[in-house]
Amino acid sequence: MIRDFSPVHFLKELIETPSLSREEDGTRQRFAALFAGCGIPFEVLENNIWCKNRHYSASKPVILLNSHHDTVKPNASYTRDPFKAEIEDGRLYGLGSNDAGGPLTALLATFLHFYDRADLPYNLIFAATAEEEISGRNGIELLLKHLPEIDLAIVGEPTLMDMAVAEKGLMVLDCTAHGQAGHAAREEGVNAIYQAMQDIEWFRTFEFPEVSETLGKVKMSVTVIQAGTQHNVVPDTCKFTVDVRATDAYTLTETLEIIRQNVRSEVVPRSVRLNPSGIPLDHPVVKRGLALGMKPYGSPTLSDQALIPYTSIKIGPGDSARSHTADEFIYVDEITDGVKKYIALLDGLILY
Repeated sequence: MIRDFSPVHFLKELIETPSLSREEDGTRQRFAALFAGCGIPFEVLENNIWCKNRHYSASKPVILLNSHHDTVKPNASYTRDPFKAEIEDGRLYGLGSNDAGGPLTALLATFLHFYDRADLPYNLIFAATAEEEISGRNGIELLLKHLPEIDLAIVGEPTLMDMAVAEKGLMVLDCTAHGQAGHAAREEGVNAIYQAMQDIEWFRTFEFPEVSETLGKVKMSVTVIQAGTQHNVVPDTCKFTVDVRATDAYTLTETLEIIRQNVRSEVVPRSVRLNPSGIPLDHPVVKRGLALGMKPYGSPTLSDQALIPYTSIKIGPGDSARSHTADEFIYVDEITDGVKKYIALLDGLILY
């Protein structure tokens, strides 16, 4: 059955099995049925499912092949049934076809290709994980606690099969500027909005000294602001939210410390989990990708890479520009080409 596996056919099955974040049990069961039919032992944790190559050896380095099987909710602009897989003019339509069904099934086909190989210089673990679209705690972050140490993770996301050798992290900050309430008709109080404006201007204009070679500058955007209760009361608090896209030039903790040193508002991060990442350009997998014509670039979009504390690279068929769009699709040829390139990337790869 392994030889007969069709990533396109299996992707059509996944599309027609709704798998919104935290509701991935249906697609998890699809994977379980496939592995059982192939005689491949597998394990399940929540809605994550994973398996190892047949000749797994504790003496070899470990490569993780990971992508997610959850999807966002279909937006209101869909003109097609998002849960109906249809191929027209070489395009496979359906929710999750591009993000990340194409990369996911191409990685699976690659794992099955190498599954029985006894001469691999590394171990392979294939993992289809949950909650990626919401950066949930019961996805890859949970699963990694149950896996051996990973020497290299290949994260399947739509990159046109180019190599995302770095990825920006995300930190959302809830900030509060404090003032003193007073009557708006008199010279009373300290207006928290004016206090906040000074910090907001700092967020707008400040540039971090270190610039990443692959990801460029740290980007900060004030996206939400709330203050006041009525027109004649000077507000004593002003709350605003800042979206921080971090680079591998700083850790999230370092980024947060620099911010706190420069603003007067109270700054509380919602989390420091979603870290930036980067892989050296002289790493064996990058050098092999370059030899295959894959272009390196820095990715501004977030993926499970942010939660993987090991060396990782993001590669996959499909185009990130199509992710989360109405009438999402991936070209069938992109999937088949992706499988070929994944196999070429791994065949004979020596990590050490």
